Amino acid sequence: MVEFLTGMKRTAMCGELRADSIGKEVVIMGWVNRRRDLGSLIFVQLRDRSGIVQAVFDSETTDKQLFEKASSIKMEYVIAVRGKVRRRVGDNVNPNMETGEIEVVADELRILSESDTLPFVVGDITAGELLRLKYRYLDLRRADLQHNLMIRSKAAYSIREYLTQEGFLEIETPFLGKSTPEGARDYLVPSRVHPNKYYALPQSPQLYKQLLMVAGFDRYMQIAKCFRDECLRADRQPEFTQIDLEMSFVDVDDVIEANEGFIQKAFKEILGVDIKLPLPRMTYAEAMERFGSDKPDLRFGYELRNISDTVKNFGFKVFADTVANG
Repeated sequence: MVEFLTGMKRTAMCGELRADSIGKEVVIMGWVNRRRDLGSLIFVQLRDRSGIVQAVFDSETTDKQLFEKASSIKMEYVIAVRGKVRRRVGDNVNPNMETGEIEVVADELRILSESDTLPFVVGDITAGELLRLKYRYLDLRRADLQHNLMIRSKAAYSIREYLTQEGFLEIETPFLGKSTPEGARDYLVPSRVHPNKYYALPQSPQLYKQLLMVAGFDRYMQIAKCFRDECLRADRQPEFTQIDLEMSFVDVDDVIEANEGFIQKAFKEILGVDIKLPLPRMTYAEAMERFGSDKPDLRFGYELRNISDTVKNFGFKVFADTVANG
C-alpha cells in the first residue's frame, strides 16, 4: 500500500552523503536499487540522480511493524527513509561506492510507489534496444545516461553564462513559420484554421536571427531546436539542437573568438580540461587538399598526396586528362 509524502521533506541527496554527515539525521528518497535480506538485517541500496547510499533496517533496534514493511519492498520501489548516518565498519565498508564509508540506520520508512515486475533489469544494456526504447523511462534510470544528460545541462548553462557576459541576448525564435528550404526537406504541420495550408518546422533559425540583426539587437544566441526531414545517419538525425549565434559589426575573427571562448569555458568547467586558444585553424582549401573533406579527423595521419607529377606521363588517358584539367 503506497503512502503520501505529507510531513516528510528530503534533506539530502543519496549520493552526496559522506563521512562528515555521520551522526546527523537525514531524510533520503529515491528508487530501490538493490535489497539484501539477512534475516535480522535488511540492507537497501537507495538510488537517486546523485548516486547510491545504503539504508539499514535492524530487527533488534527497529520496531516490528517498520521491519515488516522493509521486508515487503522490492527493486525499483520508490521510498522515503528517515534515519541517522553512521560509519560502516569492517567488511561492511564498500570502497567501490562513493558513499561506501557510511550508511543510514532507518527509523522511518514510507513506500511512495510500488513497482510491477520489470521487463528488464535497470542498467542491463544487454536487453534488446527496442525493448529499452519502449520502456525508455526505465532505461533512463541508468547512471551513464543520467550522467550524459546532466553533462548536457551543465554545458548549456556554462555556454549561456559565457555568451551573456559577452553581450549576447538569448531570444527564442518561432517554430511554426513559412517554408524556407535549406539543405534538406521540411517537416510540415497542417494548419487547423487554414485548410490545405501548412507550417514548416525550422531547419535553422537563420532568417529569424538575420531579422534580429536588422532590428538592431546586435548579438543574439539561442540553444535552438531544429528539424530536417532527412534519412538517419551517423552524424545526422531529423531532430537536433544547435548553439546558434548571430553578431553585427564584426569580422570573421570576432565570430571565431566568440565560439572559442565558450568552448574553452565549457571544457574547463565540465571536464576540467584546459584548452589553449586560439584553436588551430585550417582553410577550406587546405582541408580539401590534404584530407578531401571539410571536416577532417586530425587524430589520424591519413592525408591525400598529389601524385600528378608522377602519373602525368604514364600514357593512361584517365590520368592524363585529369592532370591536364588541373
